[in-house]
Amino acid sequence: MLLLRKHILLTLTVCCSLAVAKAQHTFNSNAGPRLHALQDSMIRLTESIQAAKENTDRFAVNASLIKTLVTALKIPGSYSFAFDSLKYISTVKSPDNSFRIFSWALPTNSGSYRFFGTIQMATKDGSLKLFPLIDGTAEFKDDNEVTSPKKWFGSRYYEIVPVVNSGKQTYYALLGWKGNNNKTSKKVIEVLSFNQGEPVFGKAVFQDSKNSSVKNRIVFEYSKLNSMTLRLDKKVGMIVFDHLAPLSPEMADHFEFYASDSSFDAYKPLGGRLKLVENVEVNNDPDTNDEFYIDPKNKQIPAQKKF
Repeated sequence: MLLLRKHILLTLTVCCSLAVAKAQHTFNSNAGPRLHALQDSMIRLTESIQAAKENTDRFAVNASLIKTLVTALKIPGSYSFAFDSLKYISTVKSPDNSFRIFSWALPTNSGSYRFFGTIQMATKDGSLKLFPLIDGTAEFKDDNEVTSPKKWFGSRYYEIVPVVNSGKQTYYALLGWKGNNNKTSKKVIEVLSFNQGEPVFGKAVFQDSKNSSVKNRIVFEYSKLNSMTLRLDKKVGMIVFDHLAPLSPEMADHFEFYASDSSFDAYKPLGGRLKLVENVEVNNDPDTNDEFYIDPKNKQIPAQKKF
């Protein structure tokens, strides 16, 4: 209970810290060395988190990591700094350069994960605007909920796919790794849109068949002993993914026995929605994102990859 209270206090502190951080992101030639130094500090902190044996140690170091990130983002010119040397923190920028997302996972002794992140906006007046992402996965009664950054379906994102909605405001499909537990992993196609400048997670755009209900997000679950492809294939213009199936019919709905059956499905942008296309022919070139992730605490589990 004490640890849970500390986690809640940490989340509130992160929220307040990120919400009030404001600066100018015009290029400052003097900012480079300081940002590099802070990035080096963040690298050391993330390595300490991975090496920590206990949850209390991980969360304590994570608090320092958050403070260091906030310090870096307050520096003028930070939006133009790539932070591309961070191994355990994903930094992905939208192709239209309107925002970027920092996200990372904190492994726990139980085999589950806590996620942290923030959206950094590129504002017209040059001010830095941040939306802290508060992992509310435990509060989700339904994966289909539409939520705000204060109740985020925590994930570590590795790709952003903009979808132009027939002249309406663009929304973004976020491809992410969610982890799960000691038996299964999850990946997510999340939808991010903006309503009067405020981020909204989840949107009724996923159409699996003509008569099926439209979904707000897609969650894949599969055996932790396997990997799963989920990526944008620019050649076919679709979000392509492994078709997951149980190893045998009697294992249906027991996702620790789900893996790729060597076929591929995809979501294709059409009429403002993402419509399911089955049995897609693709050249499945190796992609490091396909391996996102086998359990980071267990380096001995092999990825059984299929091409």
